[in-house]
Amino acid sequence: MKIRALALVLLLAAGACEAPRTYDDAAPIACAEGSITAQGSSAQATAISAWIKNYQVNCPKASLVYASTGSGAGLRAFYGGTGDFAGSDSPIAAADVAKATARCASGPALHLPMVIGPIALAFTVAGVDDLRLAPGTIAALFTGKIKNWDDPRIKKDNPGLILPSTPVRTIHRADSSGTTDNFTKFLAATAKADWALPSGSAWPAPGGIAQRGSNRVVAAIESTDGAIGYVEASYARFHNLPTARVGNAAGQFAPLTDEAAARTVAAATITGSGNDLQLQLDYTTKDAAAYPLVLVTYEVVCRAGTPDLVKSFLGYAASPAGQDAATRLGYAPLPNTLRDRVTAAIDSL
Repeated sequence: MKIRALALVLLLAAGACEAPRTYDDAAPIACAEGSITAQGSSAQATAISAWIKNYQVNCPKASLVYASTGSGAGLRAFYGGTGDFAGSDSPIAAADVAKATARCASGPALHLPMVIGPIALAFTVAGVDDLRLAPGTIAALFTGKIKNWDDPRIKKDNPGLILPSTPVRTIHRADSSGTTDNFTKFLAATAKADWALPSGSAWPAPGGIAQRGSNRVVAAIESTDGAIGYVEASYARFHNLPTARVGNAAGQFAPLTDEAAARTVAAATITGSGNDLQLQLDYTTKDAAAYPLVLVTYEVVCRAGTPDLVKSFLGYAASPAGQDAATRLGYAPLPNTLRDRVTAAIDSL
Protein backbone atom coordinates (compact mmCIF):
# COMPACT_ATOMS: atom_id res chain seq x y z
CA MET A 1 0.00 0.00 0.00
CA LYS A 2 1.22 3.45 -0.83
CA ILE A 3 0.87 5.54 2.30
CA ARG A 4 1.05 9.30 1.90
CA ALA A 5 3.79 10.69 4.07
CA LEU A 6 2.40 13.30 6.44
CA ALA A 7 4.35 15.52 8.83
CA LEU A 8 2.84 13.92 11.88
CA VAL A 9 3.54 10.98 14.14
CA LEU A 10 3.00 7.63 12.52
CA LEU A 11 1.96 5.42 15.39
CA LEU A 12 1.40 1.74 14.92
CA ALA A 13 1.48 -0.18 18.15
CA ALA A 14 1.33 -3.87 18.99
CA GLY A 15 3.56 -6.33 21.00
CA ALA A 16 6.27 -8.90 20.48
CA CYS A 17 6.79 -12.35 19.21
CA GLU A 18 8.75 -15.02 20.97
CA ALA A 19 9.96 -16.66 17.75
CA PRO A 20 10.76 -15.24 14.33
CA ARG A 21 7.83 -15.02 11.95
CA THR A 22 7.81 -14.41 8.22
CA TYR A 23 6.40 -11.61 6.11
CA ASP A 24 5.12 -12.90 2.80
CA ASP A 25 7.96 -15.02 1.34
CA ALA A 26 10.68 -13.14 3.20
CA ALA A 27 13.25 -14.58 5.56
CA PRO A 28 12.19 -14.59 9.23
CA ILE A 29 12.31 -11.29 11.11
CA ALA A 30 14.32 -11.57 14.32
CA CYS A 31 11.70 -9.88 16.47
CA ALA A 32 12.45 -7.77 19.51
CA GLU A 33 10.03 -6.28 21.99
CA GLY A 34 9.74 -2.92 23.60
CA SER A 35 9.00 0.61 22.50
CA ILE A 36 11.04 3.08 20.44
CA THR A 37 10.52 6.52 18.95
CA ALA A 38 12.33 8.28 16.15
CA GLN A 39 12.01 11.44 14.07
CA GLY A 40 13.43 12.94 10.94
CA SER A 41 13.48 12.85 7.16
CA SER A 42 10.15 13.22 5.41
CA ALA A 43 11.79 11.82 2.27
CA GLN A 44 11.88 8.36 3.85
CA ALA A 45 8.56 8.57 5.71
CA THR A 46 6.65 6.40 3.23
CA ALA A 47 9.27 3.65 3.47
CA ILE A 48 9.47 3.89 7.26
CA SER A 49 5.68 3.63 7.67
CA ALA A 50 5.62 0.51 5.48
CA TRP A 51 8.50 -1.02 7.44
CA ILE A 52 6.73 -0.30 10.73
CA LYS A 53 3.53 -1.89 9.47
CA ASN A 54 5.31 -4.99 8.17
CA TYR A 55 7.46 -5.32 11.30
CA GLN A 56 4.54 -5.08 13.68
CA VAL A 57 2.45 -7.57 11.72
CA ASN A 58 5.24 -10.04 12.44
CA CYS A 59 6.32 -8.82 15.86
CA PRO A 60 3.23 -7.99 17.89
CA LYS A 61 5.09 -6.99 21.09
CA ALA A 62 6.89 -4.10 19.46
CA SER A 63 5.74 -0.49 19.44
CA LEU A 64 7.42 1.89 16.97
CA VAL A 65 6.72 5.57 16.42
CA TYR A 66 8.26 7.69 13.65
CA ALA A 67 7.55 11.41 13.29
CA SER A 68 8.10 12.88 9.83
CA THR A 69 9.49 16.21 11.03
CA GLY A 70 12.38 16.81 8.61
CA SER A 71 16.04 15.89 8.89
CA GLY A 72 17.08 18.88 10.99
CA ALA A 73 14.36 18.37 13.59
CA GLY A 74 15.06 14.64 13.72
CA LEU A 75 18.74 15.17 14.45
CA ARG A 76 17.97 17.76 17.13
CA ALA A 77 15.61 15.28 18.82
CA PHE A 78 18.32 12.62 18.67
CA TYR A 79 20.91 14.96 20.22
CA GLY A 80 18.41 15.83 22.95
CA GLY A 81 17.74 12.18 23.77
CA THR A 82 14.08 12.17 22.67
CA GLY A 83 14.72 9.92 19.67
CA ASP A 84 16.21 6.42 19.67
CA PHE A 85 17.50 7.11 16.17
CA ALA A 86 17.15 9.88 13.62
CA GLY A 87 16.43 9.81 9.91
CA SER A 88 18.54 12.34 8.02
CA ASP A 89 19.10 13.01 4.33
CA SER A 90 22.53 14.47 5.14
CA PRO A 91 25.34 13.45 7.48
CA ILE A 92 25.71 15.22 10.81
CA ALA A 93 27.26 18.65 10.24
CA ALA A 94 30.77 19.18 11.57
CA ALA A 95 29.45 21.77 14.04
CA ASP A 96 27.09 19.17 15.55
CA VAL A 97 29.44 16.18 15.86
CA ALA A 98 30.17 17.04 19.49
CA LYS A 99 26.42 17.02 20.28
CA ALA A 100 26.00 13.59 18.74
CA THR A 101 29.08 12.25 20.54
CA ALA A 102 27.80 13.57 23.87
CA ARG A 103 24.40 11.99 23.21
CA CYS A 104 25.91 8.60 22.46
CA ALA A 105 28.66 8.58 25.11
CA SER A 106 30.12 5.56 23.26
CA GLY A 107 31.78 7.76 20.66
CA PRO A 108 30.67 9.38 17.43
CA ALA A 109 27.30 8.32 16.07
CA LEU A 110 27.03 5.98 13.09
CA HIS A 111 25.41 6.84 9.75
CA LEU A 112 23.63 3.86 8.18
CA PRO A 113 22.46 4.54 4.61
CA MET A 114 19.02 2.94 4.36
CA VAL A 115 16.90 4.69 1.74
CA ILE A 116 17.86 5.82 -1.74
CA GLY A 117 15.49 8.40 -3.16
CA PRO A 118 15.95 10.14 -6.48
CA ILE A 119 15.14 13.84 -6.15
CA ALA A 120 12.49 14.69 -8.71
CA LEU A 121 12.17 17.99 -10.49
CA ALA A 122 8.40 17.86 -10.61
CA PHE A 123 6.54 20.44 -12.65
CA THR A 124 3.14 21.63 -13.76
CA VAL A 125 3.27 23.53 -17.04
CA ALA A 126 0.11 23.47 -19.15
CA GLY A 127 0.73 21.67 -22.44
CA VAL A 128 4.11 20.22 -21.35
CA ASP A 129 4.51 16.67 -20.09
CA ASP A 130 8.12 15.91 -21.05
CA LEU A 131 11.01 18.20 -20.18
CA ARG A 132 14.80 18.05 -20.31
CA LEU A 133 16.91 20.30 -18.10
CA ALA A 134 20.68 20.68 -17.93
CA PRO A 135 22.18 21.49 -14.50
CA GLY A 136 22.94 25.10 -15.51
CA THR A 137 19.34 25.57 -16.65
CA ILE A 138 18.08 24.19 -13.34
CA ALA A 139 20.30 26.62 -11.42
CA ALA A 140 19.11 29.53 -13.57
CA LEU A 141 15.49 28.56 -12.93
CA PHE A 142 15.87 28.40 -9.16
CA THR A 143 17.90 31.61 -8.89
CA GLY A 144 15.34 33.59 -10.90
CA LYS A 145 17.54 34.16 -13.94
CA ILE A 146 14.98 32.39 -16.11
CA LYS A 147 11.63 34.15 -15.86
CA ASN A 148 9.43 32.36 -18.38
CA TRP A 149 9.11 28.83 -19.70
CA ASP A 150 9.88 29.82 -23.30
CA ASP A 151 13.33 31.09 -22.30
CA PRO A 152 16.07 30.30 -24.88
CA ARG A 153 18.00 28.14 -22.41
CA ILE A 154 15.04 25.84 -21.85
CA LYS A 155 14.44 25.75 -25.63
CA LYS A 156 18.06 24.72 -26.16
CA ASP A 157 17.61 21.76 -23.81
CA ASN A 158 14.35 20.84 -25.55
CA PRO A 159 14.72 21.29 -29.33
CA GLY A 160 11.40 21.10 -31.14
CA LEU A 161 9.32 21.35 -27.97
CA ILE A 162 6.63 24.05 -27.99
CA LEU A 163 6.92 25.94 -24.72
CA PRO A 164 4.44 28.51 -23.35
CA SER A 165 5.42 31.97 -22.11
CA THR A 166 3.99 31.10 -18.67
CA PRO A 167 5.95 32.67 -15.80
CA VAL A 168 8.23 30.29 -13.91
CA ARG A 169 7.20 29.71 -10.31
CA THR A 170 9.80 27.79 -8.31
CA ILE A 171 8.85 25.91 -5.15
CA HIS A 172 11.42 25.21 -2.41
CA ARG A 173 11.46 23.96 1.16
CA ALA A 174 10.86 26.47 3.95
CA ASP A 175 12.16 24.19 6.71
CA SER A 176 15.61 22.73 7.32
CA SER A 177 15.75 19.90 4.84
CA GLY A 178 18.19 17.23 3.76
CA THR A 179 16.50 17.30 0.36
CA THR A 180 17.51 20.96 0.05
CA ASP A 181 21.05 20.09 1.16
CA ASN A 182 21.39 17.41 -1.50
CA PHE A 183 19.77 19.53 -4.22
CA THR A 184 22.06 22.50 -3.54
CA LYS A 185 25.13 20.23 -3.38
CA PHE A 186 24.17 18.90 -6.81
CA LEU A 187 23.92 22.45 -8.19
CA ALA A 188 27.22 23.49 -6.58
CA ALA A 189 28.97 20.49 -8.15
CA THR A 190 27.42 20.61 -11.63
CA ALA A 191 26.41 24.22 -12.35
CA LYS A 192 29.23 26.38 -11.01
CA ALA A 193 28.71 29.09 -13.66
CA ASP A 194 25.07 29.58 -12.64
CA TRP A 195 25.09 28.68 -8.95
CA ALA A 196 27.26 30.92 -6.77
CA LEU A 197 25.24 30.28 -3.61
CA PRO A 198 26.19 28.02 -0.70
CA SER A 199 24.84 24.52 -0.29
CA GLY A 200 23.12 23.50 2.91
CA SER A 201 19.86 22.44 4.51
CA ALA A 202 18.41 26.00 4.42
CA TRP A 203 17.30 27.29 1.02
CA PRO A 204 19.77 30.06 0.03
CA ALA A 205 18.24 31.76 -3.03
CA PRO A 206 15.88 34.74 -2.93
CA GLY A 207 12.39 34.57 -4.41
CA GLY A 208 10.32 31.52 -5.15
CA ILE A 209 7.56 30.00 -3.04
CA ALA A 210 8.55 28.39 0.26
CA GLN A 211 6.61 25.42 1.66
CA ARG A 212 7.22 23.42 4.80
CA GLY A 213 7.63 19.68 4.27
CA SER A 214 7.52 17.50 1.18
CA ASN A 215 3.74 17.17 1.17
CA ARG A 216 3.20 20.92 0.94
CA VAL A 217 5.89 21.29 -1.71
CA VAL A 218 4.27 18.73 -3.95
CA ALA A 219 0.78 20.15 -3.32
CA ALA A 220 1.98 23.61 -4.37
CA ILE A 221 3.54 22.21 -7.55
CA GLU A 222 0.37 20.31 -8.37
CA SER A 223 -1.89 23.33 -7.97
CA THR A 224 0.25 26.03 -9.66
CA ASP A 225 0.59 26.43 -13.42
CA GLY A 226 4.19 27.21 -14.28
CA ALA A 227 5.51 25.59 -11.11
CA ILE A 228 8.63 23.50 -10.70
CA GLY A 229 10.07 22.21 -7.45
CA TYR A 230 12.42 19.61 -6.03
CA VAL A 231 10.92 16.78 -4.02
CA GLU A 232 11.73 13.16 -3.26
CA ALA A 233 10.58 11.05 -6.19
CA SER A 234 8.00 8.93 -4.34
CA TYR A 235 5.95 12.08 -3.66
CA ALA A 236 5.94 13.07 -7.33
CA ARG A 237 4.95 9.55 -8.29
CA PHE A 238 2.14 9.43 -5.74
CA HIS A 239 0.68 12.63 -7.22
CA ASN A 240 1.31 11.51 -10.82
CA LEU A 241 3.31 14.65 -11.54
CA PRO A 242 5.60 14.80 -14.59
CA THR A 243 9.30 14.96 -13.77
CA ALA A 244 12.16 16.41 -15.80
CA ARG A 245 14.99 14.43 -17.34
CA VAL A 246 18.20 15.74 -15.79
CA GLY A 247 21.43 16.31 -17.71
CA ASN A 248 24.39 14.29 -16.46
CA ALA A 249 28.14 14.71 -16.90
CA ALA A 250 28.12 12.34 -19.88
CA GLY A 251 25.94 14.83 -21.76
CA GLN A 252 22.82 12.67 -21.59
CA PHE A 253 19.42 13.61 -20.20
CA ALA A 254 18.64 10.75 -17.85
CA PRO A 255 15.04 9.91 -16.98
CA LEU A 256 14.15 9.46 -13.34
CA THR A 257 14.19 5.72 -12.72
CA ASP A 258 15.23 3.67 -9.71
CA GLU A 259 17.91 1.91 -11.76
CA ALA A 260 19.40 5.21 -12.98
CA ALA A 261 19.52 6.59 -9.41
CA ALA A 262 21.11 3.40 -8.09
CA ARG A 263 23.91 3.78 -10.65
CA THR A 264 24.82 7.15 -9.14
CA VAL A 265 24.83 5.71 -5.61
CA ALA A 266 26.91 2.73 -6.73
CA ALA A 267 29.58 5.23 -7.83
CA ALA A 268 29.68 6.87 -4.38
CA THR A 269 32.63 6.47 -2.03
CA ILE A 270 32.39 5.71 1.70
CA THR A 271 34.05 8.53 3.62
CA GLY A 272 33.26 7.35 7.15
CA SER A 273 35.53 4.99 9.06
CA GLY A 274 34.70 1.50 10.26
CA ASN A 275 30.95 1.04 10.53
CA ASP A 276 30.23 4.73 9.98
CA LEU A 277 29.00 4.56 6.39
CA GLN A 278 28.84 8.19 5.29
CA LEU A 279 28.80 8.44 1.51
CA GLN A 280 30.28 11.00 -0.86
CA LEU A 281 28.06 11.10 -3.92
CA ASP A 282 29.66 11.79 -7.28
CA TYR A 283 27.18 14.14 -8.95
CA THR A 284 29.51 14.35 -11.94
CA THR A 285 29.70 10.64 -12.69
CA LYS A 286 30.34 9.98 -16.38
CA ASP A 287 27.97 7.01 -16.42
CA ALA A 288 25.69 7.90 -19.33
CA ALA A 289 22.76 5.98 -17.81
CA ALA A 290 23.01 7.58 -14.35
CA TYR A 291 20.37 9.94 -12.97
CA PRO A 292 22.64 12.32 -11.02
CA LEU A 293 20.17 14.03 -8.69
CA VAL A 294 19.75 11.68 -5.74
CA LEU A 295 19.71 11.66 -1.98
CA VAL A 296 20.58 8.96 0.51
CA THR A 297 18.76 8.91 3.83
CA TYR A 298 20.76 7.74 6.83
CA GLU A 299 19.50 6.27 10.06
CA VAL A 300 21.72 7.91 12.68
CA VAL A 301 22.31 5.67 15.71
CA CYS A 302 24.69 5.27 18.61
CA ARG A 303 27.28 2.54 18.16
CA ALA A 304 26.63 1.17 21.67
CA GLY A 305 23.68 1.20 24.04
CA THR A 306 21.19 1.05 21.15
CA PRO A 307 17.92 -0.69 22.14
CA ASP A 308 17.52 -4.22 20.78
CA LEU A 309 14.33 -3.14 19.03
CA VAL A 310 16.25 -0.49 17.03
CA LYS A 311 18.80 -3.11 15.97
CA SER A 312 16.08 -5.58 15.01
CA PHE A 313 13.96 -3.05 13.13
CA LEU A 314 16.88 -1.62 11.17
CA GLY A 315 18.05 -5.14 10.40
CA TYR A 316 14.69 -5.81 8.79
CA ALA A 317 14.78 -2.49 6.91
CA ALA A 318 18.18 -3.33 5.41
CA SER A 319 17.21 -6.90 4.54
CA PRO A 320 16.21 -7.93 1.00
CA ALA A 321 12.58 -8.03 2.16
CA GLY A 322 12.77 -4.53 3.65
CA GLN A 323 14.49 -3.07 0.61
CA ASP A 324 11.96 -4.76 -1.67
CA ALA A 325 9.13 -3.16 0.31
CA ALA A 326 10.75 0.26 -0.17
CA THR A 327 11.31 -0.38 -3.87
CA ARG A 328 7.60 -1.10 -4.37
CA LEU A 329 6.92 2.39 -2.99
CA GLY A 330 9.15 4.16 -5.51
CA TYR A 331 12.54 4.12 -3.80
CA ALA A 332 15.72 2.61 -5.24
CA PRO A 333 17.21 -0.41 -3.45
CA LEU A 334 20.61 -0.27 -1.80
CA PRO A 335 23.30 -1.74 -4.06
CA ASN A 336 24.16 -5.23 -2.76
CA THR A 337 27.73 -4.38 -1.76
CA LEU A 338 26.55 -1.38 0.25
CA ARG A 339 23.65 -3.35 1.76
CA ASP A 340 26.14 -5.95 3.01
CA ARG A 341 28.15 -3.20 4.73
CA VAL A 342 24.99 -1.76 6.32
CA THR A 343 23.93 -5.20 7.58
CA ALA A 344 27.35 -5.77 9.14
CA ALA A 345 27.22 -2.36 10.84
CA ILE A 346 23.77 -3.11 12.28
CA ASP A 347 25.00 -6.48 13.57
CA SER A 348 27.76 -4.63 15.43
CA LEU A 349 25.38 -2.41 17.41
